[in-house]
Amino acid sequence: MQDTTDEEQDAAMTTEETGMGPISYLIVEFPGNKMTGEGFTELVKLVDLGLIRVLDLAFFTHDEDGSVRALALADLDHDGQLDLAVFEGASSGMVDESDLADAAAAINRGSSAGVLIFENRWAMPFVSALKAADAQLVAAGYIPQQTVLASLDATES
Repeated sequence: MQDTTDEEQDAAMTTEETGMGPISYLIVEFPGNKMTGEGFTELVKLVDLGLIRVLDLAFFTHDEDGSVRALALADLDHDGQLDLAVFEGASSGMVDESDLADAAAAINRGSSAGVLIFENRWAMPFVSALKAADAQLVAAGYIPQQTVLASLDATES
């Protein structure tokens, strides 16, 4: 059996006691490879407020020839400063080359994208209550905003 530190044991107990919130992912496209850095401040706020926990954050570019290249967390907006220093090392290894290739299918060639995997920590009390009732979350997903708007428009007609 592998030895664990007190910190690792405390973290494991905390996770077991409180559970985890649902895990989600987002793929955000930056058309024409225009990464301005806008949005990063809001992401940091979500983390600081304890609403989410970043599990993995990866960037890639989908070249015109169809190839996919991973991008390092660096000066994405070319202003001379490391843009995502707060997330440096926030890679759990969950996103690999095959995931980036799959994600590339969702964006246009000649664009870049970010893949964010995060825990919805705001949902932990709900998940704990479900667990106490012997219930299990068996599926989750997102409905595209365009679909919701189209549905709402149809009901108004």
